Amino acid sequence: MSRIKVTVVGAGNVGGSIAQRLAEKNWYDIVLVDIVEGLPQGKALDLLEAGPICAYDSALTGANHYEASKDSDIVVITSGVPRRPGMSRDELLETNTNIVSGVVRETAKRSPNAILIIVSNPLDVMTHVAHRVSGFPRKRVIGMAGVLDSARFRSFISEALQVSVENIHAMVLGGHGDSMVPLNRYTTVAGRPVTEWLSPEALEALIKRTREGGIEIVNLLKTGSAYYAPAASVVEMVEAISKDQKKILPCAALCAGEYGFHDLFLGVPVKLGSGGAEEIIEYALTPQEQAALAVSAKAVGELCGQVDLMMKKTT
Repeated sequence: MSRIKVTVVGAGNVGGSIAQRLAEKNWYDIVLVDIVEGLPQGKALDLLEAGPICAYDSALTGANHYEASKDSDIVVITSGVPRRPGMSRDELLETNTNIVSGVVRETAKRSPNAILIIVSNPLDVMTHVAHRVSGFPRKRVIGMAGVLDSARFRSFISEALQVSVENIHAMVLGGHGDSMVPLNRYTTVAGRPVTEWLSPEALEALIKRTREGGIEIVNLLKTGSAYYAPAASVVEMVEAISKDQKKILPCAALCAGEYGFHDLFLGVPVKLGSGGAEEIIEYALTPQEQAALAVSAKAVGELCGQVDLMMKKTT
């Protein structure tokens, strides 16, 4: 059976970590693309040389051009300016819109049947940009957001309760960041709702920390942002798609009436399989949850409107 070809655009910390985790699965051939001369080549060579020790035969290629990405099955886009202390995701809007637009044009042209996974921030909006520029069907453009947010939420719950993360299942909806909507009723510890384990005050503190999870790491690192957990989140999505697992994960997907939203990329539960975002799963929401999701959707929609105006001016 031929290997799955995955191109990772952006060979920084996130892209390099994704390439490492994918290589160690021994199921993928990976192409790292970056504009910085020598960077993707060096990381690809380093990972290749780790193969005999880590027992993988994955092919690894580094390139400064997009020809190497031709006929990819999956393209992961991490390119963009990272956040710095005091910077919100939204401040990245214009710069990363231009970067992501350029990357998508080049990769979509060379891999017209690929599934795109977007990691660049602001996540939901950059997924909107990728969909608009690529012209791909909505199933083949997905944003990585909720997988990371739910992993952070599970980690903090595990730490608070001193319970294995494997006993914890979490679901979050909405935009990536401050407007994230946790579904506490569907977040369980050993099958019991998390609300039975934690007081409202303790749970709210964990939700706040989850919403601010990215900036907490930015402030600690000073000169960088999170990459281990984002990379692991992307790889879980890639695995679900390439192995047709039909795994339900919270991802940024294009709503077409689901949850009452139209033509909007938003964090929702998605069944991931070989076709990409094969189905959006609709949960029954309380009026409070629906209202919170509407606030999140409004924030994402406003940014998408700004991006559409920017892109219209440049065409």
